[in-house]
Parts: sequence; C-alpha cells; structure tokens
Amino acid sequence: MRGSADPTHPTDPGHRRSRVRRAAGTLASVALLLPLLGAAPSDSGASAARLQRAFASAAAEYHVPQSVLLGVSYLQSRWDAHAGAPSVTGGYGPMHLTDARTALADAPHHSEGTEDARGDSARPALHPTTEVPTAAELPPRLRTLTKAAELTGLPPEQLRTDPAANVAGGAALLAAAQRDLAEPLSADPADWYGAVARFSGADDSATAAAYATDVYDVIRGGEKRTTDGGQLVALAAQPELAPDTAQLGRAGLRTLSAEGTECPATVSCEWIPAPYEQFGEGDYGNHDLGDRPTGQSIRYIVVHDTEGAWDGVLNMVQDPTYVSWNYTLRSTDGHIAQHVKAKDVAWHAGNWYVNAKSIGLEHEGFLANPDAWYTEAMYRASARLVTYLAAKYGIPLDRQHILGHDNVPGPTTSTISGMHTDPGPYWDWQHYFTLMGRPFQPTPGASGDSGVVTIRPDYASNRPTYTGCVTAGQACAAHGSSEVRLYSRPDTASALVKDIGTHPPEGVSTIGVNDIGSRVSTGQQYAVAERRGDWTAIWYLGQKAWFRNPAANPTAVRATGAVVTPKDGLTEIPVYGRAYPEASAYPAGIPAQAVSPLPYKLLAGQKYVAGEKVPGEYYYAVTFDTAAHRVVVGKDLYYEIQFGHRVAFVRAADVRLTV
Repeated sequence: MRGSADPTHPTDPGHRRSRVRRAAGTLASVALLLPLLGAAPSDSGASAARLQRAFASAAAEYHVPQSVLLGVSYLQSRWDAHAGAPSVTGGYGPMHLTDARTALADAPHHSEGTEDARGDSARPALHPTTEVPTAAELPPRLRTLTKAAELTGLPPEQLRTDPAANVAGGAALLAAAQRDLAEPLSADPADWYGAVARFSGADDSATAAAYATDVYDVIRGGEKRTTDGGQLVALAAQPELAPDTAQLGRAGLRTLSAEGTECPATVSCEWIPAPYEQFGEGDYGNHDLGDRPTGQSIRYIVVHDTEGAWDGVLNMVQDPTYVSWNYTLRSTDGHIAQHVKAKDVAWHAGNWYVNAKSIGLEHEGFLANPDAWYTEAMYRASARLVTYLAAKYGIPLDRQHILGHDNVPGPTTSTISGMHTDPGPYWDWQHYFTLMGRPFQPTPGASGDSGVVTIRPDYASNRPTYTGCVTAGQACAAHGSSEVRLYSRPDTASALVKDIGTHPPEGVSTIGVNDIGSRVSTGQQYAVAERRGDWTAIWYLGQKAWFRNPAANPTAVRATGAVVTPKDGLTEIPVYGRAYPEASAYPAGIPAQAVSPLPYKLLAGQKYVAGEKVPGEYYYAVTFDTAAHRVVVGKDLYYEIQFGHRVAFVRAADVRLTV
C-alpha cells in the first residue's frame, strides 16, 4: 500500500500520561509469585521490572497462571506496548486488546494510487475501483477491548494506553474464557489450552489450535527480552508442559477444511479461491493460469499489507474485476487463506516480470496509518509459510528474493513514482528472518575493509523521524524501524540522496513515511563506496549515499558477496526494471515487449551487489483462452542487483562480476 495521512484517525494516545492501576494486595501477590518465574530479572531495578510485576499482579487477581498470561502476551505483541499506538487491526498494548470500530480503511490496497497491480504493458492498465465493503458489525475478535472493559471495570482509554491495565484486561478475558468452558481457574497451565485457543478470537478449531499450540511452544521454550518500553520481562521455560488439548473439542468452534491449500502443516489454512472468469468485452480476471514451476520458475515472494479488513479483503479478492494475490494472512491469530495456486500468476506486485515469477502474500491491516504494528502471531504464520514455499520452489531466503512490495521496481520510467510502498519502514525484517532461521549476521571471515555491508540496525532503538502517518506533514509517533536514512554527505544536516525516478526531474527526497527514495532496509546488501569515521557510504541509485554507522551501535554489518561494475571502457550502463528478452526471441504472433531502461545510470567505478544471473523472460498471457499463452525466453542474460531501495536489473553483457 501507499499509506496516506488520515485526518479522521484519533490522536495518538502514546503521548498521554499513563495511569497505573494498582489492585489491592498487589505487593503481597508479587512477592509470592515472582519466584515462580525462575528467569525473572533480579537486577533490572524497580522501574524496568514494572511490566513483569503487572503480569504477576494480574495473574494473582484473575487466577490465571502467569506463564499462560505471559505466553499469550508474547504471541500477541512480544510484550511490547507500542506507546499506546494501535496495531494494524486496532489492537492495543501487550495483550493486543482490539478496539477496531473506528479504524476502517479509506481505500483498499490495490485501488489506491496509480500503480497497475498487473504491471503488463501489453495490456491496458488495470486500476480496479472496488470500494471498501461496509461492515455492519465487527467480529468479536476485533472488539475484545470493550469486553475487557466490562470485565475489569476499567475505562477503555486506560486499557489502550496503560500497559498494566492492558495486562489485567487480558487476564480477565482469559479467566472469562476458562469459565465459559466450564473449566476451573486452575493453577496448572496445562489446564488452560481451551481458554488460550478461545482468546485467539478464531471461530474455527484449526486456527484456534494453531494459535494455542504456538503459545504453549513459547511457554515450553521460555523467553526473555527487553520491550520497546525498556521493560525486562522473562518467562521461565517449562519444557515438560503438556496441555490438555482435548479441551478444544468442547470449545464449540467450527471445523475448517484445508483441502486444496498449499500450506505447511504448522499453520491454519483454508482455500478461498480467486475467480478466473470472463466479463465485459473480452475482459477477464483476476489472475492468469500458468504452469509454474514447470513452465517458468518461481523466484520471488512478495510481502504486502492489505490496508483492508479481513472480510472485506476476502470479498475483493473474490471479485473477478479486482486483482489477486496468492495468500492473505490474518493479524489477530495468523490464520491464512489461499486464493491462487502457486502454479498460476496473481496480479499484485505492479511489475509483470515479478508477478510472473512470484508468490504474493497480503498481511491484514485496516488502519490507514502506516506505523501500525503487526502481531507476533501473524509474523510466525507468515515466516512458516515463506519457509515452506522457499523450500518447495528453491527460492533463496534473502532480501533479493523475499521482497517487500516496496522493493519491487517500477517496470518502466513512467511507473516508478506510482509504485506501492508497503509493508513500510515498520515491518521488522530482522525478526521475520530470525523466525525463518536466517537472522542477518556479519559474514564470517569478512575483513575490516570488506567491500559489502548488510543493513542491520537495532529495530527497537532505530527510530528515524517520518512524517505523514496520521496528518500530512506532521511527525509520526516514535517507533522502531527496519530502515536507515541516506544522506548526500556524511552529515545529518546535509540533503537526503536524490531519486530522480520517484521525484522527477529534480529527485528531491523527503522524510515522508511513504518516500523510499533515500532509505535502505534491514537485510539489504550494498557495495561500500567509502568509509569516514562513524559514517559509511554505499553506491545507491548511481550516487554515493551516506549513513551513520558507529562501531558502538552499527546500523550495518560487514559482509562478502559478488558485485557488478561496468565493463572496462564503458562510462555508464542502463538499468532496467524487468529482465525481458531481446526482440528476436519472440515467435510470430507474440508482440515483442520493449526492453526500456529506467532513468537511472550505473556509472563507471560504481559497484552493486549482484543476485542471480537470469535469462530475459516474458510470460505472454493476455487472453482468457490459455492456448495462446507462451513463456518467451531470450538469450540475453541479466543480473539482478540491489540498486536502490528497490531491486533492478542490468544486462550481463554490460558488466563485470567480481567477488
């Protein structure tokens, strides 16, 4: 999506003074219960242990085992409070209590802006006009804060902004779920499986079970971390814990079929197909049938966010006049719906070359606010799905193959400024790849003068200023970020680096939340141009781009890898947004697609990290009848490179590859 300032969005509650609720007997309860944690921090100081005490207090007051309360909260938010800011589904605080009644999106993801989701210049641009469906009633999973207010007697505002009150609200909801199941308020965490499943808000047993199983995995393994509010929270491991999973059968949830899906067994998945139908005068939608990976390889997974509510998004993807993607993931519990088979080509990325070789994942969110946060449940489900798909189709788990929508290049010059910018600077790429077992680390053996770096700021403490999240031109709330800002000189007072494609013709970049012209993202790799004290310069969009990289708190780590540079004798070479075949490769009856360069140049002496070497390829599929579909493969070869915030392509014949 390209998030837009929403003047109707409520004032950010993160700046309001917290009011701490202290129940009678709290101190005595904490004294008794803290030893049960085992791994609870002992030297953190009273202030840094405030949230830990809140969990102990709430557990005692509502008779919920602390480990269950901590495990549920970890799966929802990793114990972060996000300064009272709402999640993508209107959830607040460590327990992710939802209050989504005012958070409906202004426009669906693929209807906003000028990007053609299909991105195929052989066909008229596709700009769907489907409106956001109006929900008569939000589902209970998006109204848990209201119920928590009723159960605790606490005002909704306090539940939104006060982490201790929020934890109490979550404990009250868990206790209520346990009573609804006619189960005792037992001190044994094994007796709470059904209540944890119900807390997810899922209405089917498969999703509820997947959620509860994740919570108990957290409890068995234990966790300890410092939250975004500087709070030390710990959960001691209970490796022998075996929950009573039979409780789920008494929870009254519907049975969900996974038939037809292409998902790992470790997630909850259902088949909700996107239509392949004809309509109007020869039009059809909302995807193309294919024969992947036999007919052509799958090389990318593209991460999106929806800017639409779950039910409304599902309605849109089932509209033949709209566009499509392969999977949608639900925020509150990580449930997955598949819409397009991996063999077929969905219309989602705005670049036909990428569409034809990718699988698109939309992550639920309906706040028109780009700094809304994502739940741990959704991160985990998405990471498992990506790991499964990458293994199945041989997709490397790196940032040149696992792309954000904001990393997909505009296919032609005229499309660059309209390309979407989701999932944005607040998607936690380091955590996401860690969940996939591929955390971004310094390359072993990389020397002090390594010519390549991997961007890797500390997400929680890296808080660049952005504008336009709520009100145009106004600063966004302080928030951890995966992205690092780039300057024209080693000085934060200097101008930001220019992007003549996003901001033609002058290229002047801004700190707007949707302006990616002067930003790099966690996991991306770049060739080093120069180092000067605490500053590092990289080659970026044909220029030197500087970022602060102090040794005491680095924002990038040293790496090794192949790079490309123009061949000797060439002063500059063109850069492309798609790797299309040469004209002579097209058979009769299939119009040759233009191999049109972007406005950027790769200049002599500059270097860019290289990905795969691939042949030019074009999937001709402009008719409903698949008999005319063809995959055209050329002899010209290309390297994918990390050129700016987005990837790009250069002809292999123009460059020299070095390691």
